[in-house]
Amino acid sequence: MASGLSSLSDKQARMFQTSGDRMVSRRAYNFTIGAVILYGVIINVLTCWYLAPAIMAINPIALLIGYFVLVFAGSYITYRSNSPAISFLGYNLVCLPLGAVITVCVQGYSTTVVAQAFMLTAVITGVMMLAATAFPGTFAGMGRMLFIGLIGIIIANIVCMIFAIKTTIISWIAAVLFSLYIGYDWVRAQQYVPTLDHAVDSALDIYIDIVNLFLQLLAIFGRNDD
Repeated sequence: MASGLSSLSDKQARMFQTSGDRMVSRRAYNFTIGAVILYGVIINVLTCWYLAPAIMAINPIALLIGYFVLVFAGSYITYRSNSPAISFLGYNLVCLPLGAVITVCVQGYSTTVVAQAFMLTAVITGVMMLAATAFPGTFAGMGRMLFIGLIGIIIANIVCMIFAIKTTIISWIAAVLFSLYIGYDWVRAQQYVPTLDHAVDSALDIYIDIVNLFLQLLAIFGRNDD
């Protein structure tokens, strides 16, 4: 659900070694993170725009199984690979199924609601990155709190699904959580050895945060639009 897909040991290792990958300047490193995230967003937009009919025709169970298989396989490849090219391949394996899920989710909302959620997601992402850059110590210390909050949100969503409970407050809390996760993962990214492989790894962390934030905002705006 969030960037917790990679293990703590994997993230700690990025701080001390280059995994055989060539180091780049911090500017090139951050540019790569931004470019890879933007690439993922563009892929998702194009998927929603051009592939919606094909995706909606897929059996829901098959779509769900394919989603989990590809996301976990892509995440494993990205986080375990020492090659930026192979990590980027894994990144694509995550982007494609997430694009399919986003496509299914937006079908129930108006274009206005989708546009509002998209624009606010972009604004929050920029603000969180700027805030994390200005106050890195504050965001760096949020890891345990955010992880506990993530577990709580997952449990709350499961309970709501079982008992068919619809509540906006959970979406609001989740939106705040994933907003903070963007800042936290940005600070973590700045602590890693600046290599292209680590840039792709960090981009995947932040990209997943952004997608989750967008889906929560979509649910919030959608309920308000009813």
